[in-house]
Amino acid sequence: MIALSVNINKIALLRNSRGGLRPGLLDLAAMALAAGAHGITVHPRPDQRHIRADDVPALAAMLRSEFPGAEFNIEGNPFAPANAGGYPGLEALVEASRPDQVTLVPDSDDQLTSDHGWDLPAQSDRVRPLVERLHALGARVSLFMDPDPVAIAAVAATGADRIELYTGPFAEAFASDGHEQGPISSGSLEAFTLAARQAVQLGLGVNAGHDLDLDNLVSLRSLPGLAEVSIGHALVADALELGWFGTVRRYLKVLNG
Repeated sequence: MIALSVNINKIALLRNSRGGLRPGLLDLAAMALAAGAHGITVHPRPDQRHIRADDVPALAAMLRSEFPGAEFNIEGNPFAPANAGGYPGLEALVEASRPDQVTLVPDSDDQLTSDHGWDLPAQSDRVRPLVERLHALGARVSLFMDPDPVAIAAVAATGADRIELYTGPFAEAFASDGHEQGPISSGSLEAFTLAARQAVQLGLGVNAGHDLDLDNLVSLRSLPGLAEVSIGHALVADALELGWFGTVRRYLKVLNG
């Protein structure tokens, strides 16, 4: 079974745009899990434009008390420093909330969204001690990666448990022709299939995320060893048309039949 982790960043963005507490993060996270989702993903950023630092422990506490079998996944750049605006840094958030999984993403403060994976082995010496510290806090560690065989070959040496394949290029290619075919390119399904197979051969788990939706998941779900997908933007957009509960059910049906 492929697990679905629902990213609720866009819910927080909508809440923050008006102020107050609606829509309620905890309520919608609980509804997603009640609909069958396997986990909740958040990606707090230093500017706190969506998920805020105080949301993270509150979500963790709700999951532990009401959905103890659900996974809590925190994404973020581990090297983004704490700031006076209330962001304490990724490691501090992990220590406070003790998530099941931490997905390390090399995004910068000025990025609208994540758009590339780690540059390994060039950054391995920086990443390795961080992975050790996160393991000591009880978290499984996943690295956000492009489907680059050289970079993926270096993941195991960092001590990370999984990769999350950055699927933005695949989604873009799929949208352009419906079912990307032809020679291997950074956005081709074949490139992602080879990357996933390489990760499995290295003993790594395989996650995927970014711009996945009800259409392109039909192709992507065939990736070797695919354990989990993280979906936020498209799922929230679909929910505006289909309803939140029903949308989660539709994604689960596409993933697992």
